[in-house]
Amino acid sequence: MSGVQSAPPAARPAAHRRDRCPLCGRPRVHRYRPFCSAACRDRDLVHWLEGRYRLPAVEDESEEEPQADSEPEEAPRT
Repeated sequence: MSGVQSAPPAARPAAHRRDRCPLCGRPRVHRYRPFCSAACRDRDLVHWLEGRYRLPAVEDESEEEPQADSEPEEAPRT
């Protein structure tokens, strides 16, 4: 035994982490990439369908409609 310990996942090179399944960390299989198996691929799909993954939304303030409680401007009388 060499006594060399494996580095924690965060300390491993990025290339090494890319070769792993994003769900369980096992080595990727080309057929199911980026996952290691059909089970991990299907589990990821279920997470999407159940709404566990969400993308942040940013409201665009420039597209707001005028507020209903504000009074419209009056036209000048002639």
